Amino acid sequence: MGFRIPGEFEPHERTLMAWPVHASWGDRLEAARDAYADLAAAVAAFEPITMLVNPGEAAGARRALAGEAEIVEIPYESAWQRDSGPIVVVDDHGRRAGIDFAFNAWGGRFPPWERTAAASAAILEHLGIERIPSDMVLEGGAITGDGEGTLITTEQCLLNPNRNPGMSREDIEAELARTLGIATVVWLPYGITADLVTDGHVDAVCAFVRPGAVLFQACDDPAHPDFDRMAANRRVLEATADAAGRALEIIDLPTLPEPADGLGVAYANIVLVNGGVILGVGGDPADDEALAVLRAAFPDREVVAVGGTVFSYAGGGPHCTTMQIPKGAA
Repeated sequence: MGFRIPGEFEPHERTLMAWPVHASWGDRLEAARDAYADLAAAVAAFEPITMLVNPGEAAGARRALAGEAEIVEIPYESAWQRDSGPIVVVDDHGRRAGIDFAFNAWGGRFPPWERTAAASAAILEHLGIERIPSDMVLEGGAITGDGEGTLITTEQCLLNPNRNPGMSREDIEAELARTLGIATVVWLPYGITADLVTDGHVDAVCAFVRPGAVLFQACDDPAHPDFDRMAANRRVLEATADAAGRALEIIDLPTLPEPADGLGVAYANIVLVNGGVILGVGGDPADDEALAVLRAAFPDREVVAVGGTVFSYAGGGPHCTTMQIPKGAA
């Protein structure tokens, strides 16, 4: 269709988020709202933010956000905007469109999801961006792209029969080419072991820094449950050329701490904003090493840390809560 998915490191018009709801958080709802407000403030220091709220909740969200976000009332059940929001693509003339992929709450795990699935169209209407529907189930956290036709995903997620049981690997690649302008799909075998909700989203494993270079969740501890998984993922990255024929530069992130409760912060789950990088941290000594890696990988951006532990209680991180809207024509 002449569109491409920009790299997340390319300029944004704004970032989308959605205010946490009780169904996802239960008795941690207030802690979640505090964490979302902190993240929204960090994003708003770099670029505009639009916060979805359920009808009737605008006043409370506005007080918590202290004027840092545009508030838009649209019904939804799930606040993980990365996975349910539209994926906005651009063409060579700056024209934009929002690809509205099907959403089934991570393989049908968390019914109901009908309002969340419908929210993407309402968001695009609010933003004045053309909508292009796709019948393929795809969450934004399942992919990372370089803006030049290369996309990285995991077999564990995209080939899971709870997503698109009637589609083969070739069918999925064809739909990614049609909607997102992808020429090369890099299929990593696995997500991280602790990811029990999304079936191995790639945004806990790697993220493009720029075309030809990826942050990668390394694991150098043979006793760690991710050791074999990340070794298999690395072999694929090392053996695969991108759409431009380049070997990928791999920038290692420190081994993930093993949280006592089975949850934790994924260092690859970064939020890229105009002029900045936001990392969720959990108070582990490896946090400082992860921040240092990001400062070296993004020398022209300010690196900001936010609390990441609360997001992990519902199976996500800062990246999972956000969806960038790339800039279009001036």
